[in-house]
Amino acid sequence: MTEQTLETEGITLCHESFGNPADPPLLLVMGLAAPMIWWDDEFCTQLATAGFYVLRFDNRDVGRSTWWTGRVNLPRAYFLRSAPYSLADLADDTAVLLDGLGIERAHVVGTSMGGMIAQELTIRHPARVRSLTSIMSTTGARTVGLPSPRAALAMLAPGPRTREDYVTQLVRTSRLIGSPGFPFDENNFRSRAERTYDRGLNPAGVLRQLAAILSARNRTADLRRLSLPSLVIHGSADPLVHVSGGRATARALGADLDIVPGMGHDLPREVWPRVIAGISRIATVSR
Repeated sequence: MTEQTLETEGITLCHESFGNPADPPLLLVMGLAAPMIWWDDEFCTQLATAGFYVLRFDNRDVGRSTWWTGRVNLPRAYFLRSAPYSLADLADDTAVLLDGLGIERAHVVGTSMGGMIAQELTIRHPARVRSLTSIMSTTGARTVGLPSPRAALAMLAPGPRTREDYVTQLVRTSRLIGSPGFPFDENNFRSRAERTYDRGLNPAGVLRQLAAILSARNRTADLRRLSLPSLVIHGSADPLVHVSGGRATARALGADLDIVPGMGHDLPREVWPRVIAGISRIATVSR
């Protein structure tokens, strides 16, 4: 488990792997402002133990992948669908990563914005995706998956000035959008925040990623045309992406739907066995 970089087509993508390269590849795609380390090391190891060659990576504008350029106007992104780059561009980055690693087809799992990217990847490059698991995500339709006002305001809070400010803010936000039905592991979130800060923060990049989400098209019609094993997982208590987004995604894909009672916008350790079992089951269908 060592971070590596792939430099190709004008972008550098930082990535890491777990498990045996001879096993079926499984690509994990993370969400807004979230580097690859937000896929917990132990979660990745458990997936590898379940029989996958697990890959995680930093999307552009986060962590140690390329930091993009371009100024952002969030109202313009929402109303005029204008942004420095799109979710489709982020999906193409993902295809570039697979190309660079010599992987023809992979099982793909995305969470939150990562679920949106995974959906776009499957739409744009269907031959590259063996199975799709979309977690706590939505279709791009503006009538579903809406955040609560409190969660939306938390996402727009000013960026912290110091390491300790960042750690405090991330722990507070994680508690706000997290899972009320499960214990809150403050030490884990604090450690995650410290590692994230030390790998490099890019506040302007977070705004560009947010603009990509706000400017995104409705993917519903294209999702309906897909035909592949798919699973949608969503928390019943998600305040950031309402469970209606997961329901809509499952309807569009014709996917299995697993609504986890008490789960918010995170993956508590207690739900890992359920999530890994679901990913494994859907992946088995595609073999």
